[in-house]
Amino acid sequence: MQKIIDFFNYQIKIGSDIVVTPKSILIIIAVFFLTYLILKLLRRILFRTLNNDAKLKFRGIFTFFNYFVYLIVILITLDNVGVNVSTIFAASAALLVGVSLALQTLIQDVFSGISILADQTVHVGDVIQVDGQVGKVENIMLRTTRAVTRDNKVLIIPNHKFLTSILYNWTENGTLTKESINIGVAYNTNIELFKQKVIEIANNHPKVLKDPEPFLLFDDYGDSALMFQLFFSMNISFEANVVKSDLRFKIFENLKELNIEIPFPQRVVTFKNNTQETK
Repeated sequence: MQKIIDFFNYQIKIGSDIVVTPKSILIIIAVFFLTYLILKLLRRILFRTLNNDAKLKFRGIFTFFNYFVYLIVILITLDNVGVNVSTIFAASAALLVGVSLALQTLIQDVFSGISILADQTVHVGDVIQVDGQVGKVENIMLRTTRAVTRDNKVLIIPNHKFLTSILYNWTENGTLTKESINIGVAYNTNIELFKQKVIEIANNHPKVLKDPEPFLLFDDYGDSALMFQLFFSMNISFEANVVKSDLRFKIFENLKELNIEIPFPQRVVTFKNNTQETK
């Protein structure tokens, strides 16, 4: 029995600072196995609350978390069984500081990605606007989010942009959005006829919703025109610029047929002759 105890307490030196025993190795293995079981249970509980898309994204996060937990558990266990790990801790701290400084932006992107997935700020299929760029979200990864712009270009957005820039999520409250275009007409325009025609044009467009109904707002008295805003609703906001263009074309054509002028700024210059006749 004593030989078995002596065997488990036999000290094995690794270098000048690290000493391990068979007993400490067994304890490390037991703690490592227990940690594995706890992490597996935690993962199973967590993944029950996630959909399939979120599971794919959190799998990478959880793998990174597992490695971090294993490293901490091993170091703490070694310290508790008598292994001098102060040198390892010091080297690890210096290494972590150096790595953190070198990968500051990458780490910021990753944690921003975790934040996006956790609080559901952005979903796949959402139409978003960041730094003046509009795109439909196609994929949300840990470091970047990919969106397709209106001209079918792929927009790769570092995830930290969602935390440091103003984000417009056009479809956060649903797919329905309200759009508008500005129209200026001459002061002598028949307002009722103009209003009737513009509303009719909007209602006839296949991508403009009938409910809520389009309406015309008298915005202001301009320098050379009466200013109006046509408001209408869509459920495909990603194509709003195309619909606005269609409406502008159609309104311009119809106003010409109705002899309704779309004025432009004009300036009258008067020359005064100050020459005095000499007697």
